[in-house]
Amino acid sequence: MSELAAEYALFVAQLITVVGTLLVAAVLLIGMSRRGTHPDGLEVRHLNRQLEEQADVLKRAVHGKDRFKKLLKGRAKARKKERREGEERSRVFLIDFKGDLRASAAESLRHEVSAVLAVATERDVVLVRLENAGGTVHDHGFAASQLARVRKQRIPLYVAVDKVAASGGYLMACVADKIIAAPFAIIGSIGVLAQLPNFHRLLESKGVDFEQVSAGRYKRTLTMFGKNTEEGREKLKEELVEVHELFKRQIAEHRPQVDVDAVATGEHWYGARSLELGLIDEITSSDDWLLAAARERDVYKVTYKRRRNVSERLLGGIESLLSR
Repeated sequence: MSELAAEYALFVAQLITVVGTLLVAAVLLIGMSRRGTHPDGLEVRHLNRQLEEQADVLKRAVHGKDRFKKLLKGRAKARKKERREGEERSRVFLIDFKGDLRASAAESLRHEVSAVLAVATERDVVLVRLENAGGTVHDHGFAASQLARVRKQRIPLYVAVDKVAASGGYLMACVADKIIAAPFAIIGSIGVLAQLPNFHRLLESKGVDFEQVSAGRYKRTLTMFGKNTEEGREKLKEELVEVHELFKRQIAEHRPQVDVDAVATGEHWYGARSLELGLIDEITSSDDWLLAAARERDVYKVTYKRRRNVSERLLGGIESLLSR
């Protein structure tokens, strides 16, 4: 009887575990779905005010209540004077771009750039805070073309790299009038890579045939399951070299001071060495640059929020994991 009770208790415990796991998974999926139900649209934040509010918390604690009130009165008088004089300050429009293999943030970037171009003047600056380790060529080329729209309007375009702008990330960054980077930011990786496993010998040893039908001599060069040929390898290499030349041409056009052949080796460098090679223009973090800019300019963070369904977020998480 005791054995039966023990088995029953074990069965109940297993059942509770399975049901609990399913419930947790369901709750997570529902939560993810709800988090993605915000409407598509543009969000603009005045960062000067945010920076002031953060500093005010500390100032009040350090200076005391009475002295803090005096500081607030002085600030209010200065703002009234600015309004009376009617002098409008120039602006910084901040855009964040966090890349993945497919540069999926480019869809939001196109809306953000369009919005900024509708109001920005040549007195303003567009700062793109870029974090991108590269990925597919056409997707990153499209993202770079969005940044090129800013330069075509003769609006100063700066790119700030705090962590990484490599491969397709640097393809985007090099479009800027000025590139700033943190001391240990990874810069470069100017090269093109294609790699895939081939299971032909494994399938052949198991007696499995792989059939592929195509029209066009080079419709398919290398394959994962069929037998690859030297002709296919050479053709793929030609295509990679062609893309590499386009990459080098992009850098030569926007950063003529760079010895393209010397840096287009597929290597990457950190901040100080990148500055020596001409790949960047200044070593500083985006935070320090924005703090300095906020003393003389109005800083606005522009974000286009796009609704993504559950499957898109799951795929995005997988791609982010693969990138890392």
